[in-house]
Amino acid sequence: MDTSSKENIQFCKNSVQPVGKSSFKAEYPSLEEKQPCCGNLKVFLGALSFVYFAKALAEGYLKSTITQIERRFDIPSSLVGVIDGSFEIGNLLIITFVSYFGAKLHRPKIIGAGCLVMGVGTLFIALPQFFMDRYRYEKDSSFSSSTLSISPCILQPRTQLPISDVERPQTKLSDECEGDTSSSMWVYVFLGNLLRGLGEAPIQPLGLAYLDDFASEDNAAFYIGCVQTVAIIGPIFGFLLGSLCARLYVDIGFVKLDHITITPKDPQWVGAWWLGYVIAGIISLLAAVPFWCLPKSLPRPQSREDSNSSSEKSKFIIDDPINYQMPNGEKAKLMEMARDFLPSLKSLFGNPVYVLYLCASTVQFNCLFGMVTYKPKYIEQQYGQSSSKANFVIGLINIPAVALGIFSGGIMMKKFRISVYGAAKLYLGSSIVGYLLFLSLFAMGCENSKVAGLTVSYQGNKPVSSSERALFSDCNSRCKCSETKWEPMCGANGITYASACLAGCQTSHRSGKNIIFYNCTCVGIANSQSGNSSGMMGRCQKDNGCPKMFLYFLVISVITSYTLSLGGIPGYMLLLRCIKPQLKSFALGIYTLSVRVLGIPAPVYFGVLIDTSCLKWGFKSCGSRGSCRLYDSNVFRHLYLGLTLTLGTVAISLGTALLCILKKNYVSTHRSFITKRERTMRATRFRKETCATSHPFLQPEYWPGKETRL
Repeated sequence: MDTSSKENIQFCKNSVQPVGKSSFKAEYPSLEEKQPCCGNLKVFLGALSFVYFAKALAEGYLKSTITQIERRFDIPSSLVGVIDGSFEIGNLLIITFVSYFGAKLHRPKIIGAGCLVMGVGTLFIALPQFFMDRYRYEKDSSFSSSTLSISPCILQPRTQLPISDVERPQTKLSDECEGDTSSSMWVYVFLGNLLRGLGEAPIQPLGLAYLDDFASEDNAAFYIGCVQTVAIIGPIFGFLLGSLCARLYVDIGFVKLDHITITPKDPQWVGAWWLGYVIAGIISLLAAVPFWCLPKSLPRPQSREDSNSSSEKSKFIIDDPINYQMPNGEKAKLMEMARDFLPSLKSLFGNPVYVLYLCASTVQFNCLFGMVTYKPKYIEQQYGQSSSKANFVIGLINIPAVALGIFSGGIMMKKFRISVYGAAKLYLGSSIVGYLLFLSLFAMGCENSKVAGLTVSYQGNKPVSSSERALFSDCNSRCKCSETKWEPMCGANGITYASACLAGCQTSHRSGKNIIFYNCTCVGIANSQSGNSSGMMGRCQKDNGCPKMFLYFLVISVITSYTLSLGGIPGYMLLLRCIKPQLKSFALGIYTLSVRVLGIPAPVYFGVLIDTSCLKWGFKSCGSRGSCRLYDSNVFRHLYLGLTLTLGTVAISLGTALLCILKKNYVSTHRSFITKRERTMRATRFRKETCATSHPFLQPEYWPGKETRL
């Protein structure tokens, strides 16, 4: 055998031997080797899904208790928005460092530590209930324990003007303020939610990056879709838990319920908002346990080692892929990581696709945060539903549609093997269709409740303008009433009065929990045809067409939620595939940071705008303004839906620009990749032909072990 034939045989042996096989065995455990009991991807997938469920449960429950917290602490919607935004503030403090340095350390243990902090913060939110005084609602104390006939309207001389609670002597106000420990207890809720945000920081960037690192490319999108779907199931149980707790009185277990004269339908009712936080906090603590049993790394599938040339990332990323996994036993060097921090940050923000997707997602999440935060309040005020029913409807009907949409997006990505460019088109298309459907909600509102002096005149025959609003009229001019109190009474004429006193009622009688008023002069004037001048404690129901509109609202809301969430997983995969592999966790951390930080103002400015539609403010015992008692339904609807739609339009514009840039880069990169692949195939074919002519045993039909390998 001559020298040339020996060289050919040696070259062919090297070419048919699996490349990198020995190094792969040395660096990562073999698939055939026995793994620890917790050292597999499915265990991590289950643990991550459970912690996503736990954090989403707490988040959903927080949204469901917004109106309860507002009433319990007697604060405006804008301040409630600040409390809701404290979660994002907590993320802001550590998310950048956790996502960058945590990617080099033991990621499962960092996630487990975050779960512990998150659980403690959730329990901290419930603390004010055990330090505050018992809840006091605006009801005359004489009604609570007496069945005798009592006159709400205390007559006074015609020359004496009505006295407002705000005009009471300062000495009396200061006496009432003494011992009031509830004025600043909302700070505990703020700090607890802040702590919960600190604990949640490592879960998303480290968890999703860990999952994507050790899952095959075909299963990565499906696994992330499963995690996101379970995360949506969390708010379902959160809102259902909120609905259950809203039916229970706030001081249940501390007071005798027989002495409570209001029902869950009353606008002053406050449910056991604190109880759900105790349950959610315990679940978060339990979610931390599995992560302490998981290893730092898992076996990587063979397809991720051998398919760099055919992976979707390499088709889009122009830079050569880098092996970013550290060898076993090598310790992370903090100084080297710190030096790489700014170059890594510069690399991320030099990627136009990443920057545009970051901006579009930030605007869209602003829209989402504001809309979801005040959706229960919107249902209560717009359609006259109770807080319990609003939470029940959102949890049982609306959120499952979101879960189904996210899961459908993951299935579509896996089944049809959608490319990066196709994922961007699906992401943008779902946003456009979803916001077009959302536009129809403007026509599905209810008219204002008929409230004497605020929305209609005391005669009940015409609406009143903002300059004509006045709670005092000739029919109640002789009654010594307070214009600051809100004790709504429904008259026989279908008009709601701010109090029985302002309705001019002369007598009352209590039967069980129902209080009936008689000889109401203002009711008699507006109901002159039938002559019935009685009324009952509580607000009147809205007109008969409102329940029908509420049904239409639910149908459109469900379809819109499904359509918008359909682009969630394609958007995530676009984010993961448009960046370098070694920057995956860092990019997810910056993404989460931006969404959280720039999402902080959303509940605040939503709340500020909603407060501008208030018609009747409540007042605390100290005389300061409390929470809103009555909203202008028409103004509320246009502000709430209009702001949501405006933010959605901005997000669609940014998404369109992203698609244009992605199309240009994807087409050019895809062509260069095809050319490179053709050159590789020609070289491989040439080597096979050379080997076939050099040695008969290296031909395909005589390949040793062929049957065994197949």
